[in-house]
Amino acid sequence: MEIREAEKLGIEKATEESLKIIKSKSELNAILSVNDKPKLSKSGSLNVPYICKDNIVTKELPTTAASKILEGFVSPYEATVVMKLREAGAVMVGKSNLDEFAMGSSTENSAFGPTKNPHDPTRVPGGSSGGSAAAVAAGMASFALGSDTGGSIRQPASFCGVVGLMPTYGRVSRYGLIAMASSLDRIGPITTNVKDAARVLRVIAGHDEHDSTTMAIEVPDYVAALDGDIKDLKIGVPKGFFDEGVDAPVAQAVQAAVDKLRQLGAIVSEIELPHAKFALATYYILQPSEVSANLARYDGIRYGLSASDAKNLWEVYDKSRAQGFGAEVKRRIMLGTYTLSAGFRDAYYDKAQRVRTLIKQDFDKAFKQVDVIITPTTPTVAFKLGERAKDPLSMYKADLLTTPASLAGIPVISVPCGEVEGLPVGLQIMGRQFDEKTILRVAYAYEQKQ
Repeated sequence: MEIREAEKLGIEKATEESLKIIKSKSELNAILSVNDKPKLSKSGSLNVPYICKDNIVTKELPTTAASKILEGFVSPYEATVVMKLREAGAVMVGKSNLDEFAMGSSTENSAFGPTKNPHDPTRVPGGSSGGSAAAVAAGMASFALGSDTGGSIRQPASFCGVVGLMPTYGRVSRYGLIAMASSLDRIGPITTNVKDAARVLRVIAGHDEHDSTTMAIEVPDYVAALDGDIKDLKIGVPKGFFDEGVDAPVAQAVQAAVDKLRQLGAIVSEIELPHAKFALATYYILQPSEVSANLARYDGIRYGLSASDAKNLWEVYDKSRAQGFGAEVKRRIMLGTYTLSAGFRDAYYDKAQRVRTLIKQDFDKAFKQVDVIITPTTPTVAFKLGERAKDPLSMYKADLLTTPASLAGIPVISVPCGEVEGLPVGLQIMGRQFDEKTILRVAYAYEQKQ
């Protein structure tokens, strides 16, 4: 259900329709909690129903982060993005499923069961925002909020055939987003089309006194930038991004999309991002390190699950975390604790931070030559449920093409660009920091060409 369609129906009928579809498609397991009696607003710039990823805190519904350790937890405060959307008239109809604490690429790590891909229920919807992407693809709401750390908005958007936008780090407040890796986490919209993504971003973007990482800079009118004109715009295609690890049919679909943009007047050239090949390894050192620090707060004392059979304080910590955290969360906590430990920090964590700087410098250099950079969003189409569940390294490779932009802090959008054997393929468009206008303009121009 596009935003325009929901606005034509009116908020009461649109919300009723959303709740009806959520109920009728419950087998997808995209939604963890439903707001059966939402407070409706008949005024605002975005008067439509939406779905919120369940690692963004709300007072209306529980926030579990798809983890047993937070099962039933209701936040005493709301995320800034949730408050902004309410002020704009948007109505939250549910909270979406995700990989536990946003750790995963398939939404199979949820403590409440995996989400299924609406295009093929035997396949994953991507992760960690798989519930949000599946919900939008299935028509459950006009848009959904997701969070992206290493590809968690873009990758599921690609797998589910919808639009996923990761804004620049600092463009949208993270206040109220359950922290996983604080230097990487971002909130962004998942929508059915580019214009809707522009509209949602316009509402949720901006400085927030509760989040010191947000920038006090002007929020442009993103919709006004969607003129469809990309004549003489410079597009860079990185060497190597269509080679190793990328399925040939996926590469062909993205190359065809690049050709369409060339037909619209864009100037396409090959560029180099020499350190991007180290992005995946760098990400899986830095992200678990921050996970180790951020998840230390779940101790069974202040909130969440507390082991009832503990005999002393140390057993409360030990048993609560053992019972409450899933396998992937435990794995990343252990990896992060190891890389931060004495004797290994310099060899792993500090070195990874230096490589992250080199990756950022590569992008800075490239954006002196081009306006946007284009790659496939994912190396493959959606894989089968269970196919990679017992192979963490294979699962991590799903983030091969999304982690470079995450480490660089730049804005990126994924838009559908065809199908391979009936499964969607995503086109990833990256831009300069805080230049969401340009990536939206390019995405819109391509979308109109479809």
